[in-house]
Amino acid sequence: MVELEGDYINLRGLVLEDLTFLYTIENDVSLWELSQIQTPFSKDVLQKYLETAQNDFETLKQLRLVITSKANEPLGFIDLFDFDSLNKHAGVSIVITKPHRGNGYGKDALTVLMNYSFNKLGLQQLYSNVLEDNSASIGLFESLGFEKVGLKKKWRFYKGSYKNEYLFQFINYVP
Repeated sequence: MVELEGDYINLRGLVLEDLTFLYTIENDVSLWELSQIQTPFSKDVLQKYLETAQNDFETLKQLRLVITSKANEPLGFIDLFDFDSLNKHAGVSIVITKPHRGNGYGKDALTVLMNYSFNKLGLQQLYSNVLEDNSASIGLFESLGFEKVGLKKKWRFYKGSYKNEYLFQFINYVP
């Protein structure tokens, strides 16, 4: 299990005891626009996911970590996805539960994940897709040096309308 420490948070791998928290997040309709989920998940499906989630990162092409407080209270998730070992890049997404937003947990978690990605996994780039109207996420990624490199117009369709989506990229220039 991956366990990484930040100033305010820890990141750790998923365990079966995370089922209820995962179920709550994945079935939070207010987050579906961000995750592009269109139907709820059952606990059975999520339990099967948890049973395989810690398999080899290179095989699954993704890594989901739980963001916890120093007291091990779950605060959200941070994911690496679309892992490309040849080109050494991956996508990153993050969700913090509403009561814990605005406290620096997301920035701390993303900082820890960036360091892990570059120093342990050997990645050279991370990217993220952020809706144009998601000012909190835009601020988070920009505060850590992610560059807005593109705008995908009318990219996301949700509840009858299209939204633009920014592409952010961070290139680690250290060889």
